Amino acid sequence: MAMREIRVIPDPVLRTPCDEITRVDDRVRSLVEDLVETVDHDGRAGLAANQIGVSLRAFSWNIDDEVGYVLNPRIVELSEDEYQDGDEGCLSVPGLWYATKRAWYARVEGVDLDGNTVVVEGTELMARCLQHEVDHLDGYLYLDRLEKSVRKKAMRELRESL
Repeated sequence: MAMREIRVIPDPVLRTPCDEITRVDDRVRSLVEDLVETVDHDGRAGLAANQIGVSLRAFSWNIDDEVGYVLNPRIVELSEDEYQDGDEGCLSVPGLWYATKRAWYARVEGVDLDGNTVVVEGTELMARCLQHEVDHLDGYLYLDRLEKSVRKKAMRELRESL
C-alpha cells in the first residue's frame, strides 16, 4: 500500500477516458489499496484512479468517516428535479473552488474486488462525490461543468496559477 502522488492539470491522463477493468489481478488489488490509502486523509472526499496516473475505471471515497471503493462504476440514477450548486474543488485542480451544479441524489453501480455488485448512493456531498469521480473516469474535470462565464473566470485563474 502506498500514498500516491496526485496528478494535476494539465496532465493529459486527467483528460483521457479510463478503461474498464476486465480482470482483477494483483495490479488492480494494489491500485485499490493505493486509492483507499491516498483518499483517507482530511479534506479528501474522493479519488479517481487517473488522478494517481492509472487509466482504469476505479475510484475511492472518504465521506462522513466512511472510506470505500468501487470498480467499473456507472451512474445509474440522478435526481431529475433536485439540484445542488455549492462550491466544488478538486485535488487535481488545487486551490480553485467554484459553485458547480450537480444532482442532489446520485446512485452508482459497479463491482468490488471479488466481482460482487456494489451500489453506492447518497445525497448532497456523497452525490457530488459520485458524480465528480465518475466524471474523472470519463475524462472530465468539474471545470467542464461550470457555467460559461464562471468557467472563463476559473480558466483565467488557473492559467495565472500555473
